[in-house]
Amino acid sequence: MDLQKNNGVSENDDSNEMKHTAGEDGQNPLPGRAVTYGTGSVKKGGAYKEIVEWIKALVIAVVLVFIIRQFLFSPFIVDGPSMEPNFETGERLIVNKILYSIREPKFGEVVVFDVPDQHRKFIKRVIGVPGDVIRLEGDDLYINDKKVEEPYIKEAIEEAHANGGLYNEPGINTDFPNSQVTEATVPENTIFALGDNRSNSTDSRFIGFVRDEEIVGRADIIFWPLNKLEFIKHWTK
Repeated sequence: MDLQKNNGVSENDDSNEMKHTAGEDGQNPLPGRAVTYGTGSVKKGGAYKEIVEWIKALVIAVVLVFIIRQFLFSPFIVDGPSMEPNFETGERLIVNKILYSIREPKFGEVVVFDVPDQHRKFIKRVIGVPGDVIRLEGDDLYINDKKVEEPYIKEAIEEAHANGGLYNEPGINTDFPNSQVTEATVPENTIFALGDNRSNSTDSRFIGFVRDEEIVGRADIIFWPLNKLEFIKHWTK
């Protein structure tokens, strides 16, 4: 009698163990199978999230670049000899586009501006601001009937004089006023700009006064080539 009872208890225990170890469908899963459920979808979800984050970062970067270039700073490549000896072809500059929304341009500052008739941008130096009366005779610059020194081309002028010539070599309309631009007084909302290379520059002597809305900004930094990396010096009065 005791033996049968013991056997009964043993059979019940076995059936209980089967119930605990079996799955809901009555099948016994392989050892370790439970820890692998859903790992494939987790990996896919993580990769998707990472891609989304990269896309967000790229969009933000593009928007920032657009804002910076459109409203704050813009690159400019010097093309041509008109600003020699201070700027040379191929040099890359950073143009400050916000400065002149705060204040007006000043004498001696290097600016970049649009030339609508030629569909390109020029880089020149501010010589006259509204109300100034400009007169250029050879290498002598007069503003409001006072002779003005130009330290940014002083050495070039002295070298030309030492060789018995003028830095601003005589030619058609190289002086100012001239037959091309007869008005000597700088109008409101404009500037008078000249290239540092006076004998080889298309500037206000030929294209007239530059309107404020055509000014892109002030050239502030040379960033290429790297051996010329520097802040641009503006010779203001």
